[in-house]
Amino acid sequence: MARSSVVRFLVSAARTTAAAGGAACLGTGLGYRRTLRTAARLMVAKLLSAEELFAKKSFQDFLSNTEKQYRHALDAINSDDHERDLRDQRALVSRLAPLMQVIHELHIKHQEVTETEALLKEEDPALRELAELEKQSCLQDIKALRQTVLTLLVPEDEADQSDLVLEVTAGVGGQEAMLFTAELFDMYENFAQHNGWSFDVLEHMTRGVRHASASISGPASYKRMKFEGGVHRVQRIPKTEKQGRIHTSTMTVAVLPQPTEISLTINPKDLKIETKRASGAGGQHVNTTDSAVRVVHLPTGVAAECQQERSQLKNKEKAMQSLRAKLYSMKLEEETSKRYHQRKVQIGTRGRSEKIRTYNFPQDRITDHRISLTVHDVRRFLLGEDLLGHMNSALQDFSDQEALMELFEGARQADPSGV
Repeated sequence: MARSSVVRFLVSAARTTAAAGGAACLGTGLGYRRTLRTAARLMVAKLLSAEELFAKKSFQDFLSNTEKQYRHALDAINSDDHERDLRDQRALVSRLAPLMQVIHELHIKHQEVTETEALLKEEDPALRELAELEKQSCLQDIKALRQTVLTLLVPEDEADQSDLVLEVTAGVGGQEAMLFTAELFDMYENFAQHNGWSFDVLEHMTRGVRHASASISGPASYKRMKFEGGVHRVQRIPKTEKQGRIHTSTMTVAVLPQPTEISLTINPKDLKIETKRASGAGGQHVNTTDSAVRVVHLPTGVAAECQQERSQLKNKEKAMQSLRAKLYSMKLEEETSKRYHQRKVQIGTRGRSEKIRTYNFPQDRITDHRISLTVHDVRRFLLGEDLLGHMNSALQDFSDQEALMELFEGARQADPSGV
């Protein structure tokens, strides 16, 4: 069962119940879709444990209301009223059944803890010892079941299982910004190799990088990479700096989910395809054949180009791959903005103040400003291995908890009566 399906039905059921004045009629309503808070500072100030989340009244109210909705749907299905359309109720029961099963097991374990605590008062030491062992076993089971409940509730992004197109662009800082952009591009290539993903360069200019792009494919590649999107700032002394002054430069990372043929269809009539001679270093084919390809999507003005390959056909395929990712990202942003008033855009203005992460070489630290997390050893971080993976895991944990908080708040607003 997809976790996003559970969330959709929970919130839509709450909305319909509230609109019906607390009646048991549950409808499909509008679906819940998780927003892409990749570049914005996350609202969760502290990462809470499963125990702390379960102790929150808003969370307990949410679970209680969910159980009520589930029982209402079951009662409607088991009623004698055969004239009613029960498709929505059956769908709700089907999607909530795994969650309800875990919650039921959780209730049983809590009851067992209560029973074993009574046995701890017995006079027989052997019996008390057995009761203590049983209690500890139940507490471990409760901990695992709580985590399972949270896992089922956290909504997945629609694009989480997608491949991606990575784009890096130099920002403020001139030559130093271009050098840092090249270093991060290499870091992401190493990160892809570290995770067993394929890394196919779509566009890359030598002698410093002003702009480069690549296609990354592999299990959970977009899910693991999506939090890299935004403005990255570097503070260090350039090799050409003779007075030892620290320079600040920026570069921008865009992480675009790669759509499938089903999720995005492009009309060939909407495309303008141009060919030109490749420029830059690259051998005899440069400036001798029209191998470079530029594709423009006329309705939106979005363009993509590629001159990486010697073959015009291969460059066209790679340009189309990049274009599809850009259009798909725009589609996701448009859907997100329907629910949220302010769009979450990764690129920004590339200014120094719009940073998501700072790489400070003199202090040998990397700080992610969205979750105020600092790690040390810049050189090791730029290898694109474990340190970068740990940073992304921490961002995912905070994002998951933020999504849960939004879910609870959305359900509360949809049904303020608590019915």
